[in-house]
Amino acid sequence: MLDLTQPQFVKHAIFHPFEGFEDLRWKKAGKLSYTFIIIFFLFLSMIAYDRWCGFQFRPLPDAMFSVVPYIMMSVVYFGAWVIGNWSVCTLLDGEGTMKNICIYSSYALIPYIVATFIEVVLSHILIQDEQVFFTTVYYIGLIWSGMLLFSAIKAVHQYTFTKTVIAIVLTLIAMLIILFLAVLLLSLFQNFYVFVYSIYTEILYRVRV
Repeated sequence: MLDLTQPQFVKHAIFHPFEGFEDLRWKKAGKLSYTFIIIFFLFLSMIAYDRWCGFQFRPLPDAMFSVVPYIMMSVVYFGAWVIGNWSVCTLLDGEGTMKNICIYSSYALIPYIVATFIEVVLSHILIQDEQVFFTTVYYIGLIWSGMLLFSAIKAVHQYTFTKTVIAIVLTLIAMLIILFLAVLLLSLFQNFYVFVYSIYTEILYRVRV
């Protein structure tokens, strides 16, 4: 069994997806601190792509800037993936804990994050006729991360190929349900806040009058 440092384990998992996550599992080498760093860089990469990408590859961004959509696309979506996968795989006799799902899934995002930053740099170097290189980098990062995510789920739950596919499909469905319920709950809280605030202002008005 490999005896590597944590950064070496991350590199091993990225470049050897079919055995890297298995080694991570058996050595219990993953760290949540790395997950927080990776998700933070995912958040930054999304901002960089939308705000700083060359205009010939991306339309000019809106003048108004808000971090809320980027938090949604990074932190919230990732959290929904982790919770959804843990919920589904608990029913499918998966062996992975929520902590390990979180760690392994975040490691799988590294190629996509790196590719996004590379795209931002290339957008200021390439011309529009060379967009094929820009697009190629995007798909390399996306496919690479997809392969890593598949291997991560397979390893963390000790599933077969077919069961891993089923688990991922059900996880995506669970994500939609979680996000729908979250939006519904947020809407209810917002309506409740407006109701309470209107009562509060009405009482203040009556008292002053």
